[in-house]
Amino acid sequence: MLQTLRRIVQEVNSTRDLNQVLEIIVQRVKKAINADACSIYLFENNTFTLLATEGLNKELVGKVHMPVGTGLVGLVAQRADPLNLDDAQEHPRFQLFTALNEERFHGFVGIPITHHREVLGVLVAQSESRLRFSHDIVNFLVTIAAQLAGSIINAQATHQLEGAEPVRQSDSSANARKHVQQRKDNRPLTGQPGSPGIAIGTAVSIASSVILDAIPDRPITDIDDEVSVFYSALDSVRKDIKSLSYQLLADGLPTEDVAVFDAYLLMLDSNTLIESTVERIKSGNWAAGALRETILEHIKLFGEMDNPYLRERAKDIRDLGQCIFNQMQGINELPLDRLSRDSIIVAEDISATLLADIEKTNVAGIVLKRGSRTSHVAILARAMGIPTVVGVHELPVMQLDGSHLVADGYSGKVYLSPSDTVIKEYSRLISQEEELFEEIRELNGKPATTRDGINIPLYANTGLVADISPSKHSGAEGIGLYRTEYPFMIRQRFPGEEEQSKIYREVLQAFAPRPVVLRTLDIGGDKALSYFPIDEDNPFLGWRGIRVTLDHPEIFMIQLRAMLIASEGMDNLHVLFPMISTISEVEDSIELLERAFNELLAEGYKIQRPKVGVMVEVPSLVFQIKRIASIVDFISIGTNDLIQYLMAVDRNNASVAELYESLHPAVLSAIKMVIDGSHEVGVPVSVCGEMAGDPLAALLLLGMTIDSLSTSVGSLPRVKWMIRNFTQQEASDLVAQALEMKDAWLIKKMLTNVLEEKGLGGLVRAGR
Repeated sequence: MLQTLRRIVQEVNSTRDLNQVLEIIVQRVKKAINADACSIYLFENNTFTLLATEGLNKELVGKVHMPVGTGLVGLVAQRADPLNLDDAQEHPRFQLFTALNEERFHGFVGIPITHHREVLGVLVAQSESRLRFSHDIVNFLVTIAAQLAGSIINAQATHQLEGAEPVRQSDSSANARKHVQQRKDNRPLTGQPGSPGIAIGTAVSIASSVILDAIPDRPITDIDDEVSVFYSALDSVRKDIKSLSYQLLADGLPTEDVAVFDAYLLMLDSNTLIESTVERIKSGNWAAGALRETILEHIKLFGEMDNPYLRERAKDIRDLGQCIFNQMQGINELPLDRLSRDSIIVAEDISATLLADIEKTNVAGIVLKRGSRTSHVAILARAMGIPTVVGVHELPVMQLDGSHLVADGYSGKVYLSPSDTVIKEYSRLISQEEELFEEIRELNGKPATTRDGINIPLYANTGLVADISPSKHSGAEGIGLYRTEYPFMIRQRFPGEEEQSKIYREVLQAFAPRPVVLRTLDIGGDKALSYFPIDEDNPFLGWRGIRVTLDHPEIFMIQLRAMLIASEGMDNLHVLFPMISTISEVEDSIELLERAFNELLAEGYKIQRPKVGVMVEVPSLVFQIKRIASIVDFISIGTNDLIQYLMAVDRNNASVAELYESLHPAVLSAIKMVIDGSHEVGVPVSVCGEMAGDPLAALLLLGMTIDSLSTSVGSLPRVKWMIRNFTQQEASDLVAQALEMKDAWLIKKMLTNVLEEKGLGGLVRAGR
């Protein structure tokens, strides 16, 4: 059975056409279990439609429809559980379709085909004998259905289902309607919102020009010539990146949103990249093959990291390798001549440099099969104002070229060949959205002050590129979270005190006298450095964050001294300790910071004692927050990790992603405990992460009397607009209601309704 299963799955996975997929399944399954009939009914437009059969009347494929809740097929779907009967016709839910010629069948087994809790359809096997199917056969069919659910989803994305008038129970094959009507499947594909906005236009599919993994090794005779090819490509890419960066800055994009290109330049100048590739060339491999090995080595390192932001940097490295190889081969992967104002780029993935080469007015939107909100493509798309949907796993990229699409960057939905009704509705929402943007733009430079006069400072989270000076036009009142890992990631050794202090000083100076929160080194687990390997069975709960730096005070002290040196002459440094789980960790960290401070004073540095805070990411801190807050100057709640640990959900795992919910009552209760406990001892609390940038969640945080919020620059205007339209008392009343509700869905519905009543629905959906 196992070999049969593998053969069926392999055959189905090699087929993209839905009809062929379904035909293969019913034919192979019928033969494998020696059934007299095998059929598949898929759920469509609130009915189950017979779409494939081997053993019943094939002329009625696409014509037999059963409303939800009727027949044995409906019962299987309703129960979402297999149904095995020795005589189906004796069951009270049995309905006979005489036109199918199924009156001779008695044995029946129905298996639900489910995908992420949604019943897609039902796989049915029938026999003429009055016997139940064996347990082995039922288990085989369950396994088949589970394996093939994803294949059916993929095939549906490329197929317009054929429908017809339903065949009633009294119909016969003689009077069954023969005319098959075409209808459009307006169920959208779903991905992740990458950049807000709506795009209506024509798909332009872009094929990946090069797959780095596929570059072959090739022996060479002239090493110097290959080294010259490599250096020439590096130089060309370096010039192109600088040109793109300057152009984007000239076009008004914020500095931090163009920082990816500065990161690329740092990588291009990295001794590791250059020396490793040249060494491989000298070992006898041509430039492209040597480059492949170097890039894949770096990709593996970053791809194994825990932090989603850092893991996305593996893609940046691949993009950079792609650019270099394209220069070597003279490849241009972007069909500029085919792009227009109504074009929607559709691809497996694209590089940030490729995106930057597109004029904003030349495309309506972007839809990618891979990627996430933390990818630089998504970040840059947000900065450029291009509606983008990423992570659409079922996207049939090359089959969509020339098709009409609607992409909703708010919900992550993509409509293939949308109906006139869908297009009309989204066109109306686009007009409303333009009106909304004008209103939000007027808030730039105004404080985030509630209607009852309470000011909530809004700070920016910055990425890992060390020499970014965040935009002075973003409205941010400081830096609420600056990740310091990046200088450690791009080197083959720990950066020294002088190297680090130069980087930190640029950030501090850029925002002085406004506060800048520098988080200390957060590595460990599966986020290990190449020169500091860590091998663990459970890296999520392992040696990471403050646990690593406290175990290596020689590394920690260098960073603390570098931060303090960088702050000389300024008084805006705040130091934040990550991954704290015990009070002793806080005390030990403060002791080392105090030692570094006193050492530098003795050495003649004129520095101020910085404010010290801890990140609340581990649930243990929630229950000892008063004692923790009493020994620090501020608390920063890292909601991304806190939610992950509270809910026991890996937020990067698509199978359980829906359980990662910031509005879950338990999450809200934990955050309120932290805020209330800290305020009791007079310590301010900030929230950083995605939750601070979500208007719904930020509304509840306002009601919990949060002191400040720190989020991405692109999220600041919407959060500010929300704050300025509520009183803190209104928000507090909503918190009380939310904490009485049983799940996040009800809380989200309540908050959305409140925003709609205030005329603020456009903060969380398309339209005004």
